[in-house]
Amino acid sequence: MRKGILSLTAAAAVLALGLTACGGNSGPTSSTSSAQSTQSSQKAGKIGVILPDSKSSARWETADRKYLEEAFKAAGVAYDIQNAQNDKTAFQTIADQMITNGATVLMIVNLDSGTGKTVIDKAKSQGVATIDYDRLTLGGGAAYYVSFDNTKVGTLQGEGLVKCLTDKKASKPIIAELNGSPTDNNATLFKAGYDGVLKPKYDSGDYVKGPDQSVPDWDNAQAGTIFEQMLTSAPKIAGVLAANDGLGNAAITVLKKNNLNGKVPVTGQDATVQGLQNILVGDQCMTVYKAVKKEADAAAKLAVALAKGEKPAASGSVKDPQSNQDVPSELLDPQPIYLDNVKDVVADGYVTKEELCTGDFAAKCTSAGIQ
Repeated sequence: MRKGILSLTAAAAVLALGLTACGGNSGPTSSTSSAQSTQSSQKAGKIGVILPDSKSSARWETADRKYLEEAFKAAGVAYDIQNAQNDKTAFQTIADQMITNGATVLMIVNLDSGTGKTVIDKAKSQGVATIDYDRLTLGGGAAYYVSFDNTKVGTLQGEGLVKCLTDKKASKPIIAELNGSPTDNNATLFKAGYDGVLKPKYDSGDYVKGPDQSVPDWDNAQAGTIFEQMLTSAPKIAGVLAANDGLGNAAITVLKKNNLNGKVPVTGQDATVQGLQNILVGDQCMTVYKAVKKEADAAAKLAVALAKGEKPAASGSVKDPQSNQDVPSELLDPQPIYLDNVKDVVADGYVTKEELCTGDFAAKCTSAGIQ
């Protein structure tokens, strides 16, 4: 699992905003956004942002990009947002180009800690301030880290699966765990959270531990193949701890083919339109909502301050388990979402009624109290 608004200093002269886009199949960077302004009282540096992909979760392009752009525009700073489309070489190339083009702050969502550390080391050697956004780069030594409490995200998923199985009065259910990418530290934290809930259930014999496998790169197609193999090896799987909505939908697709959708509770995360629609129809039991606007605003606030040559204070810190160093951090609270509070995500503006309540979902939205 959005709402501080950065104030716009009165400008004596404002340059026209420039936006460029490289669309669709033109290359791994997929799209670029930039804007520039000058201020009479203070000239801020340029902020570069590298998003990871647009395939593993819709949020990076539909939410994070949008909210970061809004915050940077409101602050009147120059910025460049690009997407590496899960290409490690492109990720490093984008970072080099941003630094060459005058970025004084670099905010990244790493593809893995090795690639992230290489980029952060290069940035620091050039005097560029660094922010880990959403994912901590292990051993990277970024100046700041902004994310959600990811262990708590996993705890909410574990508690959610327990609630859904309890509601179904499940007896000794076999649980499948469909984990996120093994190279993403967040996936490690999510698993620590939900295993903290599920392991006591396994130990007591209340639940039976079934297949447990990570999905490389959060790839939903691979997740479907993996889950199909899981169900073949353990046909009586009665609950699925899926680490995000994309993986959850991959499992649901397989369950549908076996007429098990709605009978086997599936978790998720990110409160995507697809995940929420799966909840509305009863195929997914819950998701975790991370108010991305709050995360983006918190990161943008730090980035803007750094671009202006300031040294902002963070509200807390996170210990990097690899370097054993404390990284100044801003961690936000996630929220569990079930059928009875899907409307909260719409009310918060993260998804719109028009996006969510299409076609056959319209009646389900009405029943769920979505205005």
